[in-house]
Amino acid sequence: MPELFKHTVKSENASQRLDKFLVSFLEGFTRSAVQKIIDEGNVKLDGAPLSKNYKLKEGDEIEITIPDSKPLEVSGEDIPLDIVYEDTDLLVVNKPKGMVVHPANGNYSGTLVNALLYHCGDSLSGINGVIRPGIVHRIDKNTSGLLVVAKNDLAHVGLASQIKDHSFTRAYEAVVYGNIKEDKGTITQPIGRNPNDRKKMAVTLKNSKNATTHFEIIERFGDFTHIRCTLETGRTHQIRVHMAYIGHPVAGDDVYGPKKVIKSLSGQCLHAKQIGFVHPRTGKYLEFESELPEYFTKFLSQIRK
Repeated sequence: MPELFKHTVKSENASQRLDKFLVSFLEGFTRSAVQKIIDEGNVKLDGAPLSKNYKLKEGDEIEITIPDSKPLEVSGEDIPLDIVYEDTDLLVVNKPKGMVVHPANGNYSGTLVNALLYHCGDSLSGINGVIRPGIVHRIDKNTSGLLVVAKNDLAHVGLASQIKDHSFTRAYEAVVYGNIKEDKGTITQPIGRNPNDRKKMAVTLKNSKNATTHFEIIERFGDFTHIRCTLETGRTHQIRVHMAYIGHPVAGDDVYGPKKVIKSLSGQCLHAKQIGFVHPRTGKYLEFESELPEYFTKFLSQIRK
């Protein structure tokens, strides 16, 4: 589905060329890609398409439509996988921090999908198309941990239905800023696209979906708290957005955390530690847990001192 964004031009962007403004507004798009979006009539003011050299005026309410990307040819790559479990229907993999799950704008190789295609060949479900074969759920590039991959459509449908009805177990561990006073709590706030930044999510009532995160304290360090989170829903960036919303962003998060980032973490200190589900073919409940990775335990040792 194409994505639609609305933006009201602020005074600091007045008199700026449309294409130059959109390069900064649409993070990750080149100027040529932005100009193509404009030339195809996907940027409008009062319903009328704008030209790339249009000079913005304060108060202009522009509508930007990002068309669906064209399918890519994705090839297998010999990338080592940490496989926790595998059978003829599915596999559970422990994804390292820094690995993108599937090809997308700016990441066409080195992804988990590239590694899976090499390992599994044609034995991956096709429900999510050529870009996301086998991918039932995702975790962010800089989040480490467990996810399940479907090798066929039967497994994909069975796993996806459990995620939809909230019977699929997902538990994470994270280190967040600040001292959380409560021993446990629940955050129920809707999450949707940040209307001012398409790369971010936000707690918002506009074009959002219900989201619920449960958390409990594992250990307190004064300036930081080690927590366990379980998800009822699986919205994009859910834990990161919810914890930032209550004033305790995830340590190392360069999107939702403070401007002074803990660079040694190379991204958020967040690990998908446990997953559990009913096997779609056998009906047996399976549960898997992974050890905290080195970056996580090293940071815990530092703040424990």
